[in-house]
Amino acid sequence: MTNIKILKRLFNDYTKKYIAKIFLALIFSLILAASTSSIAWLLDPAVEKLFIQKNQSLMLIISLGIIFAFTAKGLSLYLAKSIMISVGEDVRKAIQVDMMKNLIKADTETIEKKHSGKFITNLISDVNFMTGLVSVGILNLLKDSLTLIGLVGVMVYQNWKLSIVALIMIPLASFFARFLGKRVGKVTAQAMDLAGTLNSYLLEIFRNHKLIKVFQKETYETSRADNALEQLKNKGKKLAIIYARSSPIMEFLTGIMIAILIYYSGKLIMSGEIAVNNFFSFLAAMMLAYQPVRSLATLNLTINQGLASAKRTLPIIDQKHNILEDKNLNELEISNGTIKFENVKFNYNLDSKSVLKGINLNILGGEMTSLVGHSGAGKSTIMNLIPRFYDSSEGDIKIDSQSIKEKRLSSLRRNISLVSQETTLFDDTILNNIKYANLNASNEEVKNAAKLSFSEDFINSLPNKYNTLIGENGIRLSGGEKQRLSIARAFLKDSKIILLDEATSSLDSETEKKIQDALSSLTKGKTTLVIAHRLSTILNSKKIYVIDQGKVVAEGNHDELLNNSPVYKNFYNNQIQRN
Repeated sequence: MTNIKILKRLFNDYTKKYIAKIFLALIFSLILAASTSSIAWLLDPAVEKLFIQKNQSLMLIISLGIIFAFTAKGLSLYLAKSIMISVGEDVRKAIQVDMMKNLIKADTETIEKKHSGKFITNLISDVNFMTGLVSVGILNLLKDSLTLIGLVGVMVYQNWKLSIVALIMIPLASFFARFLGKRVGKVTAQAMDLAGTLNSYLLEIFRNHKLIKVFQKETYETSRADNALEQLKNKGKKLAIIYARSSPIMEFLTGIMIAILIYYSGKLIMSGEIAVNNFFSFLAAMMLAYQPVRSLATLNLTINQGLASAKRTLPIIDQKHNILEDKNLNELEISNGTIKFENVKFNYNLDSKSVLKGINLNILGGEMTSLVGHSGAGKSTIMNLIPRFYDSSEGDIKIDSQSIKEKRLSSLRRNISLVSQETTLFDDTILNNIKYANLNASNEEVKNAAKLSFSEDFINSLPNKYNTLIGENGIRLSGGEKQRLSIARAFLKDSKIILLDEATSSLDSETEKKIQDALSSLTKGKTTLVIAHRLSTILNSKKIYVIDQGKVVAEGNHDELLNNSPVYKNFYNNQIQRN
């Protein structure tokens, strides 16, 4: 996407709706320009009438005029800035909302391709630069352009010959600003990439702090952190130095210009072509023009920073998703909940080898079906295809003879509950974590779900009971307590299909019994597909499928498979008996 297209996109999608506010900021910028120009112009009569002619009658009027001009300048600048800050913050929120909307709806594959830390950098740092482009960029363009025009008008009015000399500075400053702007855009993109990598690294440090301690890797991780921060520091320093380069360039150009003007003005004054009062007014206008010229010269840097960030952010907003809600499709109607896999093949991308190779399953409605097999066999992939976290590459999955790809996504997921061995909880209260399954549930319904999942006893033992904050991903709870809250959520959702990935971690016998009893109650009369690790679960299953290297290599009940399937027998001896 070209820079022009990005600017058009930002205007049409995010700035156009605030055109009335921008117009108001334009009016205040006009007042600012007029008041700033009047300050320079007032020095002409002030010097002539007060210092040369010594006219005392105008002392008060000119003094009050200067006070009024400075007051108007300060007030109009404040109001213009306030309006554009408001516009900038509204635009920031709109961009962030669009990003979050698309990320929340994104395919699982999209989210898993990029570290969450990099998304956070896009959402915060990149959007900050884009906001600067809209708010600071537009404001400076309005107020500084108009102020410069007004001051140039004063300079031309006082002496057109001196004005020509002064105006030579503007194209020179623009040339250097354009060169620096390209450098800023490039370094900003590199700095944001490094910031994303650092965010990713920090998230991993916080998530794995126990692992770091137990393996005594504090020194190693400190060294890694130092290296990442050093790289970010160098890019930040480089960016700041590029910005700083504008100062000596502008000072040098200004120095040359003033020296030439003083020399030339002296000749004009001596020849009688310009009076002293006109020169002072011209000099004031020129000095006041220094700030807008410098601001406009460095505006290119702000624009390039914003454009560099937009090139990273807009593709996230524009990312197209393969698995979407299609309101033109019919709702999925579930009667007994039988799930069939018909020659299902799957690979994570076109270049990778197949993970599933022609899977055929018949998961009976209202019954428990187990998937067993060694790690990496494809069991989790099979489970992920049912709620359409991914779509199969070939073949079809049907629920009660209805293809899940031909029914509305929301109606499919509404009928599915997932209890994973990697329990995911929010840094919120126990009440809100359970209620996440059904935000409209009453407190009584939540408490009933907790009771059915055998969570009630440990919840009531906590100081704030259901209002207890459990920390990031439930860090203040034990493994068994977290699993029971996950089961409570499934009870509250009360869906017809249960997907269960049994935890492999060992628990004490009392907690184990509570979880097994809760799961038995949860899955009763429901279509249940479970990745089984425990003998009790396998024995309770109506049918067991043995998965190996992406294929169904055997099916049947426990006794049949133990006698007829070498893969199952090996799995049973190595894993089930151990559990």
